[in-house]
Amino acid sequence: MGRAAVTKRWLSIALCLGIGIYAPAARAADPSPAAAPAATKLAADDTILLTIFLKHDEAKTLDQINQQLREQNFFKAFPPPGIEVVSWYVMMGIGQVVTLRVPAARLREVNRAIELTAWGAFRTEFYPTYDYKAEALKLHNAAQSK
Repeated sequence: MGRAAVTKRWLSIALCLGIGIYAPAARAADPSPAAAPAATKLAADDTILLTIFLKHDEAKTLDQINQQLREQNFFKAFPPPGIEVVSWYVMMGIGQVVTLRVPAARLREVNRAIELTAWGAFRTEFYPTYDYKAEALKLHNAAQSK
């Protein structure tokens, strides 16, 4: 991936994160009941959910990937101390998918841990995430009762 593509990708991520961090605060002035809980929760704990795809380098064997992770101290550095792991799954054919709860002020620290210890073993993708399960179940249950 060229330098321009990498820069464009990071700008897109920053934009997405900026919208995720600041949009709820902007909606806090909205008196509607639906907007208030999300804005209150964000203001109360100032965290975001961040899903990271750690895609295996298919040119390497699993032993080679694990050796590189050991050499780069991946499991010592990631996740950084105090960062909550919400989920960590192996997705067959992809690699690992980790969702973290990250204080907004510590986002760079998480990124640096990945850059310094995961690159080479994994290709990485980052996605701002939010928990939709309760809302989806509510909509599903409402649809079942019709």
